[in-house]
Amino acid sequence: MAVQEARQDVGTGAHAGGCTCDDCPHGAREGHRRAVAAFLLRRDEFAAGQGLPAAVAHSVSASRQWVSEELTQSAVLVAERGRAEGEAWLARLWVRTACTVWAAVVVLLLVQALTAVGAGWTTARTAGLLAALLVAGVLTAASWFHRARGGVLAPVIGEDNRLSTSRAVAAAWVLLLAYAVLVLAGRLAAASGHTERDTLIAGLDLARGAGVVTVLAVVCGIAVLVRRVVGLRVLSQRLQKVRADRPRAADLLTDDSGRGTFADIQYVVISVVALVFAAVRLARRPDQLPDLPWGLAVVVLVSAATYVAGKYAEGGRPVILSVVRSREAGDLDAPIRTGDDIEIRGAGFVPPGAQSADRLSRMVVRIGAVHVHVPLVPVTGGFSNPTDAVLTVPVPADVEPGRVDVQVVTAAGVETNRYPIDVTD
Repeated sequence: MAVQEARQDVGTGAHAGGCTCDDCPHGAREGHRRAVAAFLLRRDEFAAGQGLPAAVAHSVSASRQWVSEELTQSAVLVAERGRAEGEAWLARLWVRTACTVWAAVVVLLLVQALTAVGAGWTTARTAGLLAALLVAGVLTAASWFHRARGGVLAPVIGEDNRLSTSRAVAAAWVLLLAYAVLVLAGRLAAASGHTERDTLIAGLDLARGAGVVTVLAVVCGIAVLVRRVVGLRVLSQRLQKVRADRPRAADLLTDDSGRGTFADIQYVVISVVALVFAAVRLARRPDQLPDLPWGLAVVVLVSAATYVAGKYAEGGRPVILSVVRSREAGDLDAPIRTGDDIEIRGAGFVPPGAQSADRLSRMVVRIGAVHVHVPLVPVTGGFSNPTDAVLTVPVPADVEPGRVDVQVVTAAGVETNRYPIDVTD
């Protein structure tokens, strides 16, 4: 579909089929879409052997290098358009988050109005509505001040521009407890008798809210711990991180490559279940903190421990396992010489989230003192080189004969181990 759109866009004006002007609201998104469509069309044409100039068509190595350079330049444009689209999306997100917050307040008002039929309107309902209005006002103000970073979602967006699961879970518990305390404060302000005031103050006792307070302390501590763990693992090159163009809701349940992870999914699901239970308990007993049963609290703590263990277990440093001479059909067996292609076999060459062409083009192989950029070899629907387990690069003529070390530098800037090879004349 993207290839068909690119063919349709050829020869059309700037405003045909969608405007890409900088001053248009949807210009960044339309520009990114067209850049992606043009890149996919160009990649598939090169994969089919089309579009090669006659000057390089006779040489396999020359044509491969030329195609790689052309795709790299096109991929850089796609990346620039993607970053611009991501920034524009974040700038618009604060309005959506603010509308979502106030829509939740309206839903709360409707629920209270429906449940008040027959039972009557109570002080607890008024306190709950006023607390919701206060929380919504604070979140709206925060959205305005952080409108360039996603509004309400700014605190839960990580340094890699993805939604952080640990921060989102912690923020949800903080909001629930803050709302519960405001409800109690509103009821306390409206209470007229000493007995009622003493009952409301007793509702804040630790004995009644020990479970929910423990869960709050653990999830907030995990949010801080995970950030520290990930930062240290990145600095020690035991974890590869690349920046995303923009945050997505799926980030809460997936890893950086977009695949669902058990640790994240179970942490989010169990936390949501516990939050719903705590909210129902608050609705039924608005005179005290939500008394989360210890059984459910322990389940949340086990889920949190599993999430932290998953963070420690993920990732790993890329490694070279072997380097061999790349052999075409009909070639004779021979040692590695300058000008030959070598096949580097290993694991972890492509970091999670770095499958795009602009990230793949940043991969470098150091052969002795010479830095060789890994060529992009297109095939229909993707690239056959580089891959996560195999890289193919030529040995430049500048490499001195003798024993030299081979080392791969990934798109995340992480270096593999050094693997020695013998280069002959």
